[in-house]
Amino acid sequence: MGWIEILSAAVQGFLNLGASVAIPIILFFIALGFGVKPGRAARSAITIAVGFVGIFLLIGFFMDTIAPVARMLVERTGIQLVAIDVGWPSAAAIAFGSVLGTLIIPVTVVVNLILLAARVTRTLDIDVWNYWHFAFVASLTYIATGDFWLGLLAGIAMFVVILPIADWSAPKVQEMLETPAISLPHGFSAVYFALAYPVMKLFQKIPGLWNIKADPETIRKKFGLIGESPVLGAIIGFALSVAAGADYVTVAKTTVGMAAVMVILPRMVRILMEGLVPLADAIRETFVKRYAGKRELYIGLDSAIAIGHPVAIAASLILIPIFIVESLIPGNKILLLADLPVIPFMVCMTVPLFNYDTVKVIINMAIWNIVGLLLGSMIIDIYTATAKSVGFPLPKGAVFISSICDGTNPLTWLLIQLGRIGWRPLAYGALIVVIIVFIVIGYIAEKRRAERAAEAAASTG
Repeated sequence: MGWIEILSAAVQGFLNLGASVAIPIILFFIALGFGVKPGRAARSAITIAVGFVGIFLLIGFFMDTIAPVARMLVERTGIQLVAIDVGWPSAAAIAFGSVLGTLIIPVTVVVNLILLAARVTRTLDIDVWNYWHFAFVASLTYIATGDFWLGLLAGIAMFVVILPIADWSAPKVQEMLETPAISLPHGFSAVYFALAYPVMKLFQKIPGLWNIKADPETIRKKFGLIGESPVLGAIIGFALSVAAGADYVTVAKTTVGMAAVMVILPRMVRILMEGLVPLADAIRETFVKRYAGKRELYIGLDSAIAIGHPVAIAASLILIPIFIVESLIPGNKILLLADLPVIPFMVCMTVPLFNYDTVKVIINMAIWNIVGLLLGSMIIDIYTATAKSVGFPLPKGAVFISSICDGTNPLTWLLIQLGRIGWRPLAYGALIVVIIVFIVIGYIAEKRRAERAAEAAASTG
């Protein structure tokens, strides 16, 4: 067994711990490194673990409840397409199903530490389970080109692109979650934050549109009881299940289930934050003392902590039938199915960008879903070939497979296309240029943030 295989096996063993166990352990040792007392660090770590367990249980419940309804909606439309959406767990299994996939984790950890030291980023991404997004790009590029190192470079390129987006979006994320010193370097959610920005700017230029308010507080004031989160969840759950032609049992369970998710998921996030905020405050205080307020460290976490916002859940439920209808557009080959419940991960980081306005969040995501479907349809052959290469079983009768996450991710498509450039040196050069450009972007952005912090400190001093 070579060193790559040994390293891959060690990484896989660590992944087997699961995020709800290992992330609190990592945070515990980070807290100790920043001078937090062991008792306080342990208490926070355990609280964070409890929060993660609750969040993942609720996400599982949400997906189990809404998936049958989504499937019935699709079946009722009679849509027939050549590529079946097999869902993100399948995509993650495909990503980590090869040596290259697991090798991405230690490589990107090293890249992250180097970029932190070089002041290119302020995000320390400890959410290693979601490194599968980078592994996915690496694996598909490898299968498309037959070049192991080109695949590895594509995975690194995606990671380097995501870090500046995580830094850029961090203030909005911290505002939404009311938690300092965190960011969400998620290879799927962060992409849609960046894509939503030009749409947000466009909305601001359309007369009257930006002034229309459909945030939770405004909805409650206008509609009273109907605007309350659990009631809104129940109404949307009821409408979806009835539209799907579900029986009365499924309608009742979906109605109550969506009401429960709207209430309980945000509370699970608050439990996690009870443990995270003291650690985040300690880290921030240490950096303020050490760098005189010129630098900050963000702990990079899973965007799962952001999907509990009522706007994210409500918008996602409404987007399910919209996505199904949009799959009828000419050029799309993907039959949306298993991954419809992951829409909250697409919308969650865009919520604060649109000032928590449900309507604007929905319009933005409806636009980008069309783009994603068309781009994703171009790589269903590579997706399927990669699945076969790691022994992933295709559904009965399926010719091609895909998923919303990351099969329709525009960044995934772009990096794979760069890797597939016919002349190999040009493919390497294109990916290296992407890496260099985003390193420069990160460095300049970090330098400007430091200058603004220094000016603010001088003005208050």
